[in-house]
Amino acid sequence: MTIINTEKRIFLSSPHMSGNELTYINNAFETNWIAPLGPNVYQFEKEISKYVGANEAVAVSSGTAAIHLALSLLEIKKGDKVFCSSLTFIASANPIIYQGAEPIFIDSEPDTWNMSPNALDKAFKDALNEGNLPKAVIVVNLYGQSAKMDEIVSICNQYNVPIIEDAAESLGSTYKGKASGTFGEFGVFSFNGNKIITTSGGGMLVSNNIAAIKKARFLATQARDPAPHYQHSNIGFNYRMSNILAGIGIAQLGVLNERVKARRNVFKRYYQELGHLPGFYFMPELENTFSNRWLTALTINEEEACVSVEDLLKALAESDIEARPVWKPLHLQPIFQGVKFYPHSENENISEDLFKNGMCLPSGSNMTENDLMRIINCIKERVLFGNGRKTDDKNGVYVNDRTQYI
Repeated sequence: MTIINTEKRIFLSSPHMSGNELTYINNAFETNWIAPLGPNVYQFEKEISKYVGANEAVAVSSGTAAIHLALSLLEIKKGDKVFCSSLTFIASANPIIYQGAEPIFIDSEPDTWNMSPNALDKAFKDALNEGNLPKAVIVVNLYGQSAKMDEIVSICNQYNVPIIEDAAESLGSTYKGKASGTFGEFGVFSFNGNKIITTSGGGMLVSNNIAAIKKARFLATQARDPAPHYQHSNIGFNYRMSNILAGIGIAQLGVLNERVKARRNVFKRYYQELGHLPGFYFMPELENTFSNRWLTALTINEEEACVSVEDLLKALAESDIEARPVWKPLHLQPIFQGVKFYPHSENENISEDLFKNGMCLPSGSNMTENDLMRIINCIKERVLFGNGRKTDDKNGVYVNDRTQYI
């Protein structure tokens, strides 16, 4: 007999529309602003700039495009070195390769899971001794949590090396009251379909350097010279966001604070329901920071929990629930085999530990109470009854070899 699962699939982070997107889309159609650029693009740029407190912004086709433009503006070229967070999606580092430069990967630290100031400092000291300082540092704010920006900015300023802040996952987050994405020479946001707000695909480059953003607009529109004919004196890119997608972004930005609140509530619920389980350790929120909790992430100590990340991912998948491991560090990726990597300390490789023991739970702002409890109950059932556990029916206590808990 075939058993049919009638419950809907729960995705890791699905798009959540506000209901106002069609207003801007219809206006674009009615005015025939279908091509890249147009009123929606300019409005979206202004509203993002205002929201994060940056002087200027340029809307582009993806967060990856924004990083590529930032590296181009910093004149990164073949033979240059760029320090980059290792625990991140490959899009953070690919533009380094586009420019012909060499990435050097920096480990995470345990308080934020982001770039380790200890490892960064060691990398800079080695680069100074070698007489070959990096031309930029790409710092990633993982899962909505800001890195230790005070320490990182201080180190980079010491060597006069600019920062590109990859805030693709952290729009709406703050560090000591200042918006994520505004600590470096450039900040990068993503509006991919799984982000906290989406334009289906898109990104934004922000900066206080108005002249640099003006040049970014020029480069992002095929670097067309001001002439009555098509003339080009520079290599450019086809990176501008369309007027239709920007309209979606305007509507989405209007509900960003609500989306942040919803995702933080999702995290809070997971923490309340699962935080007491042995071996469950949720991603911390650094003091004086505010994370948008784009994804709820945690690590599982298999010895304490008597269940592994692999076990839980399998159990969730069997229930048609999408969950994911933490990002695989870039220094472990086959494409970057042999690239230099700086660990947090001589005896600690934080990013590899997080990859081995970490997972991300479904965190969409549009999940229902039923969705949340379905996920939570699936995890509890696997933890409490999996791997040979048994129930002490007399006392109502779940028992395993090392611990007892209700």
